[in-house]
Amino acid sequence: MKIAQVAPLYESVPPKLYGGTERIVHYLTEELVGAGHDVTLFASADSETNARLEPIVSKALRLDHEVLDPLLPHLLMMDRVCRSAGEFDVIHFHTGCLHFPVFRDCSTPHVTTLHGRLDIRELSSLLQAFLDVPLVSISDFQRKPVSWGNWVGTVYHGLPEPLYTFRPLPGSYLAFLGRISPEKRVDRAIEIAVRAGMPLKVAAKVDKADREYFEGIKSLLDHPLVEFIGEVNEREKDELLGNACALLFPIDWPEPFGLVMIEAMACGTPVIAFSHGSVPEVMRHGSTGFIVESVEQAVAAVERIGEISRAACREAFERRFSARRMASDYIQIYGQLAEKRKQKANPTLKVFGMDFIEKDVDRVPMLSKQTM
Repeated sequence: MKIAQVAPLYESVPPKLYGGTERIVHYLTEELVGAGHDVTLFASADSETNARLEPIVSKALRLDHEVLDPLLPHLLMMDRVCRSAGEFDVIHFHTGCLHFPVFRDCSTPHVTTLHGRLDIRELSSLLQAFLDVPLVSISDFQRKPVSWGNWVGTVYHGLPEPLYTFRPLPGSYLAFLGRISPEKRVDRAIEIAVRAGMPLKVAAKVDKADREYFEGIKSLLDHPLVEFIGEVNEREKDELLGNACALLFPIDWPEPFGLVMIEAMACGTPVIAFSHGSVPEVMRHGSTGFIVESVEQAVAAVERIGEISRAACREAFERRFSARRMASDYIQIYGQLAEKRKQKANPTLKVFGMDFIEKDVDRVPMLSKQTM
């Protein structure tokens, strides 16, 4: 198949540091290319891919401090994709809802993976206006606020199996990885670690939008048990997660997926997560970690973490969250969309119990429309 992958421009594909959506686009794109598909990636010019790259901006917008309006480059990208739409069998968007008005009537099959939270009033109104646009969710929980949407599937994120190193022996510290923000609750992670008496390594970025929260909890990072590392790259992440005793995921929001959970599992590292959002879908309580409801339960889970088999965590990752499985799921959806388009372009008529393509009926003796 000839497939277009349309990525956000905020980060490169793959991102240099933080950037969950762009990483998933990268893993998916590379798996599709490896499976023999002809893939074109619309992304920033500093992206690295084995697909054909269609660069829109010279570098990721988050790294380009001269960009004043990030919406404008995305509009330019939509125009580029629209003008070349006829070259593809399917177009896969990862850019939210920005393209909806332009591609609603596009003759090329297209699908949109929504990567964020969907419990937003304005988003609900928008999706109601575009019920004809095919959507993919990244967890069943994610779609609950708009369960009536035009969902064609749920595809869990996946990672390349060699990306993370399985380490059978646990380390002596806890890990926190992600963003420092109110919904990720690094303050809660610190409380858990301190009460459990275990060191905590915090690898996280601080967005401008979360600067106020960061200033409010910054003093907590000075605790002798806490080591603040900042943003980390893939190699550093592999070492951080793989050498940890457990990953703390003490979220306080409706998490759409939680990529860091499967990153930890890929290393064999169990997860202690609060029961919000997609956590019960991704985790298996008592098998790949513990799902908890309070700080007290999380502290107790730290004490019991040795009950979790690190080999079982890795096995669960390979079985449920590989990039190969993710690509396979999407290929199935692409095929369904292409077949639906084919049927729409060539509707069939049932004549004497037999199906005929409508445009060919007049060519069949004794079965022309004039005799029907």
